[in-house]
Amino acid sequence: MRILVCVKRVPAPGSKINITADGTAVDTTNLGFTVSPHEECAVEAAVQLIEGHGGDATVLTLGAVEAGEQLRYAVSVGIQRAVLLPTAGEEWDPQRTARAITSAIRQMESADGPFDAILFGNESADSGGFQVGIRVAHALGRPMVNGAKGLSIDDGIARVQREADAGRETYELPLPAVIGVKEGINLPRYPTMRGRLASKKVEVASIDPADATSGPMAGAVTGPTTIALRPPPERTSETVILGTGPDAAVAVVDVLDEIGVL
Repeated sequence: MRILVCVKRVPAPGSKINITADGTAVDTTNLGFTVSPHEECAVEAAVQLIEGHGGDATVLTLGAVEAGEQLRYAVSVGIQRAVLLPTAGEEWDPQRTARAITSAIRQMESADGPFDAILFGNESADSGGFQVGIRVAHALGRPMVNGAKGLSIDDGIARVQREADAGRETYELPLPAVIGVKEGINLPRYPTMRGRLASKKVEVASIDPADATSGPMAGAVTGPTTIALRPPPERTSETVILGTGPDAAVAVVDVLDEIGVL
C-alpha cells in the first residue's frame, strides 16, 4: 500500500499573531510553528494504515525551506519519505496550492505508481479554506470525503465515517481515493528517540512547484489577492471591586441574583 499525506506548516496554536508594518503579511519573527492539528491526525492515520497493511507512506508540503521541520516531524513518528515543494515563503491561495500539489502527485505517480490513498487535513489551522484537498481530488478524478472521523481500508475499499446531526455517515470509496481527516479521528503518537534520529537522516526530496503554471491545470482561474491584513480589535476586560469585608456581601448577593445563581 502507498499512502501520501499532505501537511501544512502553521503557527503553533495559541500564538499571538502580529502583522508586518506594511499590513500585508503575518510577522513570523517570534512565532513557533507546527503541523496543522487535523493534518497531525492524518499523519497518524497514515502510519496506522501502513502498520496494518504494509507498504510505505510519504509526507508532502508546499512552503519555505523551514517547512522541512514539519516533514521531519512526520518521519519521526513513522512516515518513510518526505517531499518539499519549495516556495519563497509567501502564502499561496488554494487554487495555486492545489495545482502545485496535483502536479507533484502526477510526477511521483508516473515514477512509482499511484498512491492508494491521499490524506489531507479537514482544513488548515491558519486559513481554514476547506479547499485544497477537494480541488486536488477533483483534478485527479478521484473520489473524496472530507471530515473523516473513522477510516479503514480493506479489499480495495476505503470505509470513511464522519459525524452528522443524526449520528454518523459511512462512505465506501474505491481506491485510489482522497480523504480529508478531521482532528479527533485518533490520538497522534509522540516521536521516539529512534524516530527523531531517523528524521535527521532522511533525505527530503524537492519538486519545483513552478510546474503548476503549465500542463493540464494551466489557465485555471486565478485566486483572490491579499490587499491587507488587519488584526481584530483587542478585547479588554474591566474589573469592578464590589467592596471589602462584610460590606461586600450585599453586592455579591446582587451579582449572584443577576446571573441567575440564586
